[in-house]
Amino acid sequence: MEKLKIAGGYPLQGSIRVSGAKNSAVALIPATILADSTVTIEGLPDISDVQMLKALLEEIGGEIDFRDGEMTVDPSRMVSMPLPNGRVKKLRASYYLMGAMLGKFKKAVIGLPGGCHLGPRPIDQHIKGFEALGAQVTNEQGAIYLRADELRGAKIYLDVVSVGATINIMLAAVLAKGRTTIENAAKEPEIIDVATLLTNMGAKIKGAGTDVIRIDGVEKLNGCRHTIIPDRIEAGTFMIMAAAVGKGIIIDNVIAQHVESLIAKLREMGVNIETGDDQIFVSPGSFPLKSVDIKTLVYPGFPTDLQQPFTSLLTKTTGSSMVTDTIYGARFKHIDELRRMNATIKVEGRAAIINGPVQLQGAKVKASDLRAGAALVIAGLMAEGITEITGLEHIDRGYSHLVEKLSGLGATIWREEMTVEEIEQFKD
Repeated sequence: MEKLKIAGGYPLQGSIRVSGAKNSAVALIPATILADSTVTIEGLPDISDVQMLKALLEEIGGEIDFRDGEMTVDPSRMVSMPLPNGRVKKLRASYYLMGAMLGKFKKAVIGLPGGCHLGPRPIDQHIKGFEALGAQVTNEQGAIYLRADELRGAKIYLDVVSVGATINIMLAAVLAKGRTTIENAAKEPEIIDVATLLTNMGAKIKGAGTDVIRIDGVEKLNGCRHTIIPDRIEAGTFMIMAAAVGKGIIIDNVIAQHVESLIAKLREMGVNIETGDDQIFVSPGSFPLKSVDIKTLVYPGFPTDLQQPFTSLLTKTTGSSMVTDTIYGARFKHIDELRRMNATIKVEGRAAIINGPVQLQGAKVKASDLRAGAALVIAGLMAEGITEITGLEHIDRGYSHLVEKLSGLGATIWREEMTVEEIEQFKD
């Protein structure tokens, strides 16, 4: 096991490139199951979630070549192997295997997914969609069993806006007979990305990116080549970092429209932001930074995935700011760690109140989930002295080559092996 060390307090400058979107990658890779011939996806991030999905597809008979961010999947020998436990349990997005395998083979057995612990994230909307399409769904010994004689198009209204359920129903519906309509669908860019891949494969999908998606089932899907969209959450993390400790940073390979809610908040604080075709330049603006309130909402609102990194930046602002997370109730585990670093934050229900400005101090902290890890990296870059972060397996799920990317901006950041004693303490 490794830990991450950061010597903070130094300004960063230069250019940093955004990788392909994690939240797209984890759906695009399972979608390749639906094709009859080879699918190539370009620009995938080199993260543990992608490696895990590659191994899962190989487990069911896929032939996969993955190098330099390009994955080629030959699904022709895939079979509907049960995946009740093992890798499937470690990855929340493994639930996309349900929709893809149900669509292709009319049956699937998938262990209930894991991932970051962010409070209850039920998959009842996914199951409701599968049942509407004609599948029988049962939960047996911690695995979901899906079976269907045939899948038929249906009208499905999602009770809550869910990215996972929207994509999963799309995957199951593209090969179903007749028309499927998903109402109250999520609108995230990742949904458009998955719909684009499926359309390139021969699916008939209209309305992706709006709240009503219509899918006309087709007989079969072919292979194709597809380029993934940039990761808006990684881009947002780098923008927040540039606002916190940057002397002028170019974020390269980014779609500005995907991070509009963040751009608006950073400008409100007094940060200078210039947007180009596929670049964003972030430079220090008015000093001191103004305090702002944020409330997370479904896209195009402020993303819950950027709430934690943004909280670190708010320790620099003058006055008191409030962060309200309406999406996940348990997304404040980073706050205790920030307090160890001298932050003045109190939590009241689903809101955190941050008082500033304070000078953060280096400390030993632990990443409890992926975006909490990002928040602690930003805090470490802002802090005086050395910050030591454990729980790197969470950060590695969503940030590709982070040490190299930040070193390129002038950060003093490195990984070290943990001692046996430290590993024992970490497990406690």
